[in-house]
Amino acid sequence: MSRAIVFALLSLFFAGLLDVVYKRYSRKERSRGTYVFGIGVVWCVLQTAALAMSEEALIIDAPSIRYGLFAGLCLTLSNLLLLESLTHINISLGSTVYRLNTIGVVVMAFLFLGEDLGGLKVLGVGLGLVAVGLLYRPDSTAVHPENRNQFLPFFLMAVAASVFRACYGVITRGGILHQADPQTMLLICALCWIVGGALYARLREGRFRLTSKKIGYAIISGVLVFLVVDFLMLAVKYGEASIVIPIANMSFVMAMILSVVLRFEPFSFRKGAAMVVACLAIAALTIAAG
Repeated sequence: MSRAIVFALLSLFFAGLLDVVYKRYSRKERSRGTYVFGIGVVWCVLQTAALAMSEEALIIDAPSIRYGLFAGLCLTLSNLLLLESLTHINISLGSTVYRLNTIGVVVMAFLFLGEDLGGLKVLGVGLGLVAVGLLYRPDSTAVHPENRNQFLPFFLMAVAASVFRACYGVITRGGILHQADPQTMLLICALCWIVGGALYARLREGRFRLTSKKIGYAIISGVLVFLVVDFLMLAVKYGEASIVIPIANMSFVMAMILSVVLRFEPFSFRKGAAMVVACLAIAALTIAAG
């Protein structure tokens, strides 16, 4: 198994844990901006520490700054929109839509990065989408009763979050191909979370208040975000974005397993079938990676 696949699977694992934390945070009405700000602070500290321990020089050049800012903006917007949507629509629906950014990654990687569309790659992505589809079953419980009249706007937020997440992955790969420094890009992304979260809290939500619970969630989520994005950065560094990102997007399988174990939701045949199909998708993409 190639290094890129291993890094993508590690990103998948930690992203699944992050999804569960997001789920718990979104169960109550809390500030999304303050949460993202806190995550950004923790991520920035960890990213700076990792850079110091690696003894690598921080490269400040035009490609790193340009791609880092664009990637950071897309990643910040995707998570803010996801958290915003999850406070008004069911977590399973929001997460399902968010994971469909695989489609955007493959299409944009083909259009802008010149990556090929092989048969196995298309099969792997297709199986991944089937797995996501098996988890999606809209019903009357998919939306909180008090928000049913506002379902469409928040559903579209989840769609927008998916699009921005796909843009982040492709921009990251494009930055690496244009000699942008990965560590610099990640550090800029963390700073974007700090600035974006603070602005969102003040301008959109009209409040910025840290509590012990928010700090606790921010610390746990910040560590997980650091692990998710660093392993994903390594994956796209050593492999094609249209292969490693779809694998990392199978994190909903990990999230589903944890949700069942923690009794957030019951296990069903559809969920079991989704896990089997997702494993087949990962196998197809792994073979496509050579």
